[in-house]
Amino acid sequence: METRLDYQKAFPEGVQGMLHLEAIIRRSGIEPSLYELVKIRASQLNGCAYCIDMHTKDARANGETEQRIYALSAWREGPFFTERQRAALAWTEAITNIQNGHASEDVYAEARLQFSEEELAKLTFAITQINSWNRIAIAFRPEVGGYQPQQRAATSAAKS
Repeated sequence: METRLDYQKAFPEGVQGMLHLEAIIRRSGIEPSLYELVKIRASQLNGCAYCIDMHTKDARANGETEQRIYALSAWREGPFFTERQRAALAWTEAITNIQNGHASEDVYAEARLQFSEEELAKLTFAITQINSWNRIAIAFRPEVGGYQPQQRAATSAAKS
């Protein structure tokens, strides 16, 4: 698909706001591996090729196994995820797929068994953040495939 517009150039203040929230979430104490799994899963649900490409590469660069990445779309059937990760993935699906109904009490209760109130609030912001990035990428179609994890580290260092 052809890129529609360069949203970073068209609205740099908006992108900076999103990057600021991203930095806050990264410093919030959410386990980086869990955060990447959530980002990949939400991106799969939303059909965001750009974000799937980015976050699978980031996950691998941070030590995630190929097996778990490949099994993520069928996480309920595989033995590769902890109860905490399963609760986070179920919560991710519940608040990403809102067209299928809102987050059920059962999914919320399971998430609360694994996460404190503060952790669940942070996780929810993380999930809504990737959903926002997905929608931006789906709308404007940035080129898929060229992202490399070291680019993010260099870009983050340059912006600090």
